[in-house]
Amino acid sequence: MKAGSRAAVVVLLGVVACTCAYAQGDRCGAGKDLVVQALERVPPGSSDGAFEDALQLLKHAVQTCSELGDAWYFRSLVEQKLGHANLAQYSMDKARMFGSEAMQQGLNPFVLATPPARSRALTANAPQGQGAASGPATAGPVQQKWALIVGVSRFADRAVPQLNYTTADASAFAAELKDPAIGRFPAANVKVLTDDQATTKNIKEQLNWIARNAQPNDLVVIYVATHGSPRELDSAGGVNYIVTYDTEIKNADSPDEDSLYATALPMVELANAVATRMKSLRTAVILDTCYSGGAVTNVSKKMGAGIANVSPSQANLDRMSQGTGRIVIAAASSNEESLESDQLRHGYFTYFLLQAMKSGNGMTPMSQVFSSVAQQVSDRVAADGKKDGQTLGQHPVMSRSSDDADFALGITVGGGTAKGGR
Repeated sequence: MKAGSRAAVVVLLGVVACTCAYAQGDRCGAGKDLVVQALERVPPGSSDGAFEDALQLLKHAVQTCSELGDAWYFRSLVEQKLGHANLAQYSMDKARMFGSEAMQQGLNPFVLATPPARSRALTANAPQGQGAASGPATAGPVQQKWALIVGVSRFADRAVPQLNYTTADASAFAAELKDPAIGRFPAANVKVLTDDQATTKNIKEQLNWIARNAQPNDLVVIYVATHGSPRELDSAGGVNYIVTYDTEIKNADSPDEDSLYATALPMVELANAVATRMKSLRTAVILDTCYSGGAVTNVSKKMGAGIANVSPSQANLDRMSQGTGRIVIAAASSNEESLESDQLRHGYFTYFLLQAMKSGNGMTPMSQVFSSVAQQVSDRVAADGKKDGQTLGQHPVMSRSSDDADFALGITVGGGTAKGGR
């Protein structure tokens, strides 16, 4: 019996037409990394001191690449949060001049889409863009259900280590969601991106599709299974990235750190999409985006010496769970690998997740599903490790917006309410 594990890798800057253009692209790539670092510093509810730190990073970003429209746009929002009206307007004018995707989408990563109920009364009369989203503080009967399922086993860049079962995991989970006896999701509302479909652009587009369509009384599920880069690989800012199909690397033994931000999806962008754009008061995020490297008896050789063991950081999990009705589950804790099993032909985590959903016909609350899966994963991984002479550990983790944030994924449209709803 051999187990495999899910890997952390990074990306390579695209080929450019000339040396001058390459240098410009390199500067703007560094500027983008500074923007990601700034956004990680200031989750909703941050202190003025945190916003001041973010402002300095954004100033550095536009100094590095003056035409970086998103940097100017986020700088405008930060200046506004700090009460610098004239500087906010100046930065917004620059964002319009250079063009900003974030501005076009109306992104505001500093305002929760579903603030906790206790903060709604305080923010209901706040200026536009500064207060809480409208909608009920407690979810009513489910009106509609939406899901984005991502699984990547094969990557465009052959230097990215392949995974064995992530695509199978994603496909099987999507099938259970669409099963009328388990997940009860409308098939048309379950978007599945596997392998070459799971590009950074496609994932962001589908996240936006859900954000535009899902309403407060809807239920949303986001599942991602692929590699994830550790914070240690980004020495400049310590940023986590999700490795997509079109992520590129130069060498698994010595990843090109400067290319980290070029094509991978920053974990903070997923976190912000969930926390600040998803209006649904029932949102579950399931992440199997961790380090891995093939057979447990040969991890270092397969993955290379330049990659460290890591799962999504607790800070990112907590950020995603901000607001109301948020449940975020990761397949392993932040210092562990998420392992795959040749015997089960799945990742351990997803295998037991599928079994738990099936056994309860989709009606088991997620808190109970997590408790069962966490115990089964821990026990099975430890037992299989002993068979191979390894000392292995994998302990799934969960973060919730509150203790009473709980719901079943199989709840029928028009029936039931979220337990507590917060």
